[in-house]
Amino acid sequence: MNTGRSIRSEKVSVELYNTRKVLEAILSSIDEGIHVIDMNGLTIFYNAVAASHDGMEVSEVLGRPLLEAFPSLTRHSSTLLNVVKTGKPIAFKEQSYVNLHGKKIETMNSTLPIYVEGQLIGAVEIAKDISKLRVMSEHLLDLKSTLTKQKKKILDHNGAKYNFDDILTDNPQFRTVIEQGKKAASSSSSVLVFGESGVGKELFVQSIHNASARKKGPFIAQNCAALPETLLESLLFGTAKGSYTGAIDRQGLFELADEGTLFLDELQSMPIELQSKLLRVLEDGLVRRIGGTKSISVDVRVVAAMNIHPEEALKKNKLRADLFYRLNVMSYKLPPLKDRKEDLLKLSCHFISLYNGMLGKNVKGLKPSVKTAFLAHHWPGNVRELKHTIEYMMNVTEGTILTENELPVFFNGYSGTDNISALVPLREALKKTEEDLIRRALAQTNGNVLQASKILDIPRQTLQYKIKKSNIGG
Repeated sequence: MNTGRSIRSEKVSVELYNTRKVLEAILSSIDEGIHVIDMNGLTIFYNAVAASHDGMEVSEVLGRPLLEAFPSLTRHSSTLLNVVKTGKPIAFKEQSYVNLHGKKIETMNSTLPIYVEGQLIGAVEIAKDISKLRVMSEHLLDLKSTLTKQKKKILDHNGAKYNFDDILTDNPQFRTVIEQGKKAASSSSSVLVFGESGVGKELFVQSIHNASARKKGPFIAQNCAALPETLLESLLFGTAKGSYTGAIDRQGLFELADEGTLFLDELQSMPIELQSKLLRVLEDGLVRRIGGTKSISVDVRVVAAMNIHPEEALKKNKLRADLFYRLNVMSYKLPPLKDRKEDLLKLSCHFISLYNGMLGKNVKGLKPSVKTAFLAHHWPGNVRELKHTIEYMMNVTEGTILTENELPVFFNGYSGTDNISALVPLREALKKTEEDLIRRALAQTNGNVLQASKILDIPRQTLQYKIKKSNIGG
């Protein structure tokens, strides 16, 4: 009987050992930093990605009290220890600390309590290293600050290169919007521009700036979807010395755009809390740096853009109603390319001419069947998609007329019949189609991997793996 119990005990131990090994293997393969502590604050799991983020070796943290490995943290400042104490999760919390070797680390953490059968046994933290992102954003601010100072010496450079004459259209609706935009140039009121991705919102906004009395002032653009909330906030409003570890007095984009235009793209991606601070600046023209105590007066025209309709953004709580009413004084909807069929051939000729110069080619135009295919296509990526389609065709063509043979695989506007002998193996066709779809999504989002992954409806990590595997953009 004892022998039977012993065998069962050994079997259970083996199963538990195997389960733990499987879990450790899974957690180690994830490309996020993962740190787990028990109720005593001892590290019981710490993967290589977390070690890389923290500038440590796994052996320096695993099995040790958290505060020994990271002496700059306290029971109050540590997100892991806070969750162990309260049993409540902490989402997207920025944390700055110094590791055992004196290196400053900045991460964005989500920390969750671990319950087993209703009992709290520890906490797990998933961390993203934002140290490099922080440094990059600060360098960007410094660079923009330098350029802003230099623009006083170089008056013809303000960051905006397009004018209304650069907008090519024969579409009556779009021409009306352009005429309205020219009137907006004579005003200092805030402007809201909306339309699908790739319709030319920034071109339109730059044109307003260059036709306005602010044309000699700076034009600064910032995509609100490109940065986490805390970094976006410090980038917009600047920082005061001591507002976080290593922070110095630094101007934000509002100050850098003084006497000019600040263009905020994808406004609906700006967190609601941050939108309230933006509204205050629009109302009183005063900016307070992060961690600062004094308000700074700025003379900035704010132009915002969205790639969804404002009504949809309001319904989905992606846009504050009061901010919308403040911006909606002057709002413009740019029509999608599918509603501008008369512009397709004009724009195609423009892009062919552009890439003839860039690639040293002498392409004369499009084959009639390609013109028909273009007119039948819905162009979900709008002018940007058309531009990249022409770019692809110009790169692969060896003739002087672009034909259906040069159309990208993903292009579904061509209804011609293919010769059965031209069929390729399914695996090869699927691979090429996948790569083309990824390139198209990246082109539509200006290289933003997170946004592209949402369009393709796959995890960001999966998309990053596929990009690396296929050397897309490499």
